[in-house]
Amino acid sequence: MMRTGLARALSKLGHCSRSQGFNLIKAGHVTLNGRVCRDPEKPVQLDHDVIQVSGTPVAAAKHVYLMLNKPRGLVTTASDEEGRATVYECFKEAGLPHVSPVGRLDKASEGLLLFTNDNAWAHSITDPETHMEKTYHVQVACLVDGGLLERLRQGVMYEGVHLHLLHVSVLRTGVKNSWLAITLDEGRNRHIRRVLEANGIEVLRLMRVSIASLTLGELAKGSWRYLSPPEVKALRPKSK
Repeated sequence: MMRTGLARALSKLGHCSRSQGFNLIKAGHVTLNGRVCRDPEKPVQLDHDVIQVSGTPVAAAKHVYLMLNKPRGLVTTASDEEGRATVYECFKEAGLPHVSPVGRLDKASEGLLLFTNDNAWAHSITDPETHMEKTYHVQVACLVDGGLLERLRQGVMYEGVHLHLLHVSVLRTGVKNSWLAITLDEGRNRHIRRVLEANGIEVLRLMRVSIASLTLGELAKGSWRYLSPPEVKALRPKSK
């Protein structure tokens, strides 16, 4: 039988995040098989051991899948050491079980962000081996011509790693700026921003609009909705 640490078990069961579980355990609020356990790494068997938090048994929560149209200015974390507002402000009083973001968008970015308590499903989406395509609309502070587009398509080297853009095209142009459509099939930290900055391009807005076949659509900024079963299934990698 597979064992996992107690704090991680609380996260797997959908009760709270791993860090929140760590704090609950250290504070003496968690019992394992009837005894208080203050060791967050204590090995447990999810299908055998009885875990309680403040006297209430913790059982596996029903899997939940949802999408948020993340506004700019929110950080993608459950709690922030600097006291900044987080994406969880969008779920206040929603009555959701604990859900975690699938990947992340940085504070200055916006758009489609997934959440779930199904760790296997989340991993299948973020796993680089699946090469799941994600498309962004990016406003830049310049007019982009064919030559610049070609340089962007070549990608850049950053800290010994080649950062490439799977697809890049111009959506529209204004007097002094352009909107680009950029698709990635991998996602490193600040991937798009690093490629653009390396080419001397200032990013004004960066919005994720789709993940594979799932699109942001008309979902209002700061709003969220559940994914339908077909949408959940469509984001599962096809069996080889």
